[in-house]
Amino acid sequence: MTRVEVEYCVPCGMLERAQDVQTAILAEFGQSVESVSLVTGDDGVFEVRADGEVVFDKESDEFDVDAIVESVGGHVGATA
Repeated sequence: MTRVEVEYCVPCGMLERAQDVQTAILAEFGQSVESVSLVTGDDGVFEVRADGEVVFDKESDEFDVDAIVESVGGHVGATA
């Protein structure tokens, strides 16, 4: 099953954004994912990884919850 990590910058106040992504992924995929973990970070980081592969990085991608969920979807079921 797919493991998702949402790494976010604590000092930047990105917790709410990370929780929004976590909630959207769980709402879309439910028990089809093993976990959706929040990982604390700093230095402005905001990355979403599915099974260790970066599917979103705020440095190169525009923040869009729906697009992030879609990117994660490419990994859900692929390892089942």
